[in-house]
Amino acid sequence: MKQEERTTQEVKLTVKDSVFTDLFKIPKNLLQLYQALHPEDQDTTEDCISNVTIKNVFLDQPYNDLGFQVGERLIVLVEAQASWTVNIIVRSLLYLAQTYQEYIESTRQNVYTSKRLKLPIPELYVIYTGKRKMKPELLYLSKEFFGGAECAVEVKVKMIYDGENGDIIHQYVTFTRIYNEQVKMYGRTREAVLETIRICKDQDVLREYLEHREKEVVDIMMTLFDDEYIYRTFLASKEKEAEERGEKRGEKRGEKKAEKRAEKRAKEAARKLYERGNSPEDIAEILDIRVEEVRLWLGLTSV
Repeated sequence: MKQEERTTQEVKLTVKDSVFTDLFKIPKNLLQLYQALHPEDQDTTEDCISNVTIKNVFLDQPYNDLGFQVGERLIVLVEAQASWTVNIIVRSLLYLAQTYQEYIESTRQNVYTSKRLKLPIPELYVIYTGKRKMKPELLYLSKEFFGGAECAVEVKVKMIYDGENGDIIHQYVTFTRIYNEQVKMYGRTREAVLETIRICKDQDVLREYLEHREKEVVDIMMTLFDDEYIYRTFLASKEKEAEERGEKRGEKRGEKKAEKRAEKRAKEAARKLYERGNSPEDIAEILDIRVEEVRLWLGLTSV
């Protein structure tokens, strides 16, 4: 690949989430994350922690960023988000239900017997790396969705915005901020990725991880065939097909159907990008449509 081609190769908009997932696949880092969440526990070791992130799911099924189990005591689910949405509460609930389902099956327990199930205590966290003035410590299902009314199921999600100085959460958040700064300077390019890695190593931010897995990190962050690229290629081909059909008499109906199909796919792509943490502004830029239309599709504004 030529240097100019590498320089203009685009970065995945889900870069921070991808690095987040890869970072905590490493047992040493997973232990550091647990210790950052539970500094009072100095006895737990790597052997006590197992990764229970939801895997091997189909396209439209829920999947989470990170889930881990600490012995038989805790199940901890952690999401990394760059865009603010209270829907993360509902998603966390769905992730927890699926994680419990897998735990019950793996421990060969039966929900239909009279014997009480043995379940680890759940903890739900969101590491938020976006910009926001209001920073609540906790999000509650009842408060955000039912006006504080008592409901049959309550969900509590703890929000994390930075972490303690030097811990792995703080380093991850710093990584995202450095990356954002480089994107402002170089756009979503390979240069921005390499500069992010260089600066982080110089500042001792995730240094060991980046030194040992630099190639993998670059591969994660760089792609020409990400969902966004594929979708834009699809739109271009559909537009070309519509133009060709438009040149033929009597095919207006087929053109309208193609436009409806393209719009449906656009809405699906917008929803998936939003669920991955992309802002409406980013989605509008990716799909080359007005941000107002994106907000309408996502139900963030009314007609």
